[in-house]
Amino acid sequence: MTMTDPTTASHAAAAAPRVAFPSGFAWGAATAAYQIEGAVAEDGRTPSIWDTFSRTPGKVANGDTGDIAVDHYHRFREDVRLMADLGLTSYRFSLSWPRIQPTGRGPAVERGLDFYRALVDTLLEHGISPVATLYHWDLPEDLEQAGGWPVRETAHRFAEYAAIAARALGDRVPLWTTLNEPWCSAFLGYGSGVHAPGRTNPADALKAAHHLNLGHGLAVGAMRELLPASAQIGVSLNLHLVRPLTDRPEDLEAARRIEAVGNRIWTGPMFGGGYPADLIADTASIVDWDELVRPGDEAEIGRPIDVLGLNYYNPTVVSAPQKAPEDTEGTEDAGDTGGPARFDGHGDSAHSPWPGAEDVVFHLANDDVTAMGWPIDATGLSESLIGMHRDFGLPLMVTENGAAFEDVVGPDGEVDDPERTRYLRLHLSAVADAIAAGADVRGYYLWSLMDNFEWAYGYDKRFGIVHVDYGTQRRTPKSSARWYTEVIRRGGLD
Repeated sequence: MTMTDPTTASHAAAAAPRVAFPSGFAWGAATAAYQIEGAVAEDGRTPSIWDTFSRTPGKVANGDTGDIAVDHYHRFREDVRLMADLGLTSYRFSLSWPRIQPTGRGPAVERGLDFYRALVDTLLEHGISPVATLYHWDLPEDLEQAGGWPVRETAHRFAEYAAIAARALGDRVPLWTTLNEPWCSAFLGYGSGVHAPGRTNPADALKAAHHLNLGHGLAVGAMRELLPASAQIGVSLNLHLVRPLTDRPEDLEAARRIEAVGNRIWTGPMFGGGYPADLIADTASIVDWDELVRPGDEAEIGRPIDVLGLNYYNPTVVSAPQKAPEDTEGTEDAGDTGGPARFDGHGDSAHSPWPGAEDVVFHLANDDVTAMGWPIDATGLSESLIGMHRDFGLPLMVTENGAAFEDVVGPDGEVDDPERTRYLRLHLSAVADAIAAGADVRGYYLWSLMDNFEWAYGYDKRFGIVHVDYGTQRRTPKSSARWYTEVIRRGGLD
């Protein structure tokens, strides 16, 4: 019998991943302009709706704003070197619309474009492929004052802005995303009001949804005329993995209503089917769809794209409205089927972000939760990817996935975050499962590269694999970052 040297065997095991990902798989991280850039009044930038919202008392935790954020505008070269040290092969970032086109109209401010030109050039110098998102929620305040996304003109202004970005960066950016999570823009911004601009009108939320769709289609058309043939265009949707609490007909009906206004309001028109009839019926008392959707709109929205991005954090478990027993106080426990549970993971508001489904009850999928209170269930990611592959037949990317935890800086200055490493391992395993089942998944962008301004939560929630000391702006890779670097080096999971 021939004996194998144990040292040699251990080196071989470390070199070869047990779960390998396809060659050319994009190993990335994602950020958003308002969350990291700061420099909100430099080089011609004017306020976005998030500048206004964050300065409105009571809207953001601790009165935090993105005025400085993590100062990426001045530190981007340092941040790109950090990405290279971590081994990232791709980086997904967003462009700040008011930095490029301050009023949302007219010519670009070249100083704003110069920042993104320099960022893209620095990424390429370090062998990192740039992925640019046109819109991650920072509508120029001037356009909001003119009506915002509920107004049709905003869609046309977005297409004009998309053309400016394509002309400036199209020769160096191989992959573009038009919108990031338009559901949040429409229904958290104009429905529940927990996101900028903070309006609470269900009709406006539905109008915003249509004009975001239309803006996407118009932008795709404008960019196709300007980008090289090799450039790809996509969209990033936070499609809800909706699960009924039981198989009772009323719970199945609740799931259908949430799935209609959460998912098919986007995928219907974007992929050639138009707005679904059941969504229109559910919301007919709120908005006149015949007046809202003009001839040719759905064809414009349905322009072909090259890749579909999924932002996934947790499944959505719902049931029909339930009456508590007469002699029992209502409970706020999201897992108690006897009370008026309202957990949907999208912030607290007296106004629903679900027009046409306001009475649906939400439940926690399980008790294993992040610092956001979001349940950890990676099976929903593989299930979503497999379903999207089946339904749309497009190359897929996980354009956001990650978790906030209560990270603590140790006495040695290091940040050990095993909970995040576990989370990432579970979800990358789920991506591998989807690929094994036949889904064409081309990349994974964890959220987020760095701790940053987490919207209405301010600086209270940390999603980064890199810790940021907000007082000194010192960046410290967490233990999860070192783990992710090893996954990238191996090309898969150990």
